[in-house]
Amino acid sequence: MASHEIDLSAARWRKSSYSNGTGGDCVEVAPNLPTTVPVRDSKQAGEGPVLLFGASTWTTFLASVRR
Repeated sequence: MASHEIDLSAARWRKSSYSNGTGGDCVEVAPNLPTTVPVRDSKQAGEGPVLLFGASTWTTFLASVRR
């Protein structure tokens, strides 16, 4: 594994509570990693790209969305 890659094997993915039950536009987040929050499109789970956010950046983003 290259030094810039992050091991996501321990990631526990969950879908957004705003996702519908028909498999439409869904975002999955794995908030259980200590310093990184990975985000992906559930339609491409395991195959598609993953966006990686620092934990503090993700917390700031959520706080802004909630306001």
